[in-house]
Amino acid sequence: MERLKIAIQKSGRLSDKSIELFEKAGIKVSNNGSRLLFAEAADFPVDILYLRDDDIPQYVADGVADAGIVGENVIIETGKDINVTEKLGFGKCRLSLAVPRSVDYTGLQWFNGKKIATTYPVILKKVLQENNINADIHVISGSVEICPVIGLADAIFDIVSTGSTLLSNGLVEVEKLVYSEAALVTNKKLSDTKKEILDKLLFRIHAIAAAKSNKYILLNAPKDRLNDILKLLPGMKSPSVLPLAEEGWVSVHSVVQENRFWDIIDELRAAGAQGILVVPIEKMVL
Repeated sequence: MERLKIAIQKSGRLSDKSIELFEKAGIKVSNNGSRLLFAEAADFPVDILYLRDDDIPQYVADGVADAGIVGENVIIETGKDINVTEKLGFGKCRLSLAVPRSVDYTGLQWFNGKKIATTYPVILKKVLQENNINADIHVISGSVEICPVIGLADAIFDIVSTGSTLLSNGLVEVEKLVYSEAALVTNKKLSDTKKEILDKLLFRIHAIAAAKSNKYILLNAPKDRLNDILKLLPGMKSPSVLPLAEEGWVSVHSVVQENRFWDIIDELRAAGAQGILVVPIEKMVL
């Protein structure tokens, strides 16, 4: 039986989140030690390859891996001919230009004639060309934050998540240019069987994403205010209404979007709802 081979980061900021995603999708994968480069899922037709993140797009493009989880920044930088099948919502960061705090920064044109250290020369070159900036790009394979301190560069172009690393190296972020998150990429020539496995995996991922962005809500409502309360709770189709032992009251069950949660709670209370319970959803199949 064919199995879907998925490459993930061996170690780093996306590794644990990728394994966590598989676990939430009911796919148990073990990695007993950092030397393990291959693992089989026992309960789903998936094999995991543990690779350097920079290598994942190449492995997927070549068909060594059928799919991979990698940052959009790496996808753009490598430019490999692969499908970006699904954005996964974790590993969010940005690629930014940063300069020493002592610099009197005046805008993008400040970088004209400057030396910029980066591990993302392809993306940086494109950004500079789009803004008609002529700068000297220094490609660095390791940490770039030290480059301005030792005089190797005037500025850096690098990944920023919280900004704490920049701060500790006396740098300040001045231009946020590219936003990135983890994405599921796939080879463009998957067999029909592997496409079926991928579709099943995507179904589970979508159920996880839907659950994360919604809350299950239960409340008690007086019957004479029920219509007003139901208007506030559209739910997946319509809220469930169940009678309570106390005359004149019902229990209402529904689903509320995370981004509207607090506004709806206030509206429900104003409409007469009581005993409001909010419960996280583990999976949500639409």
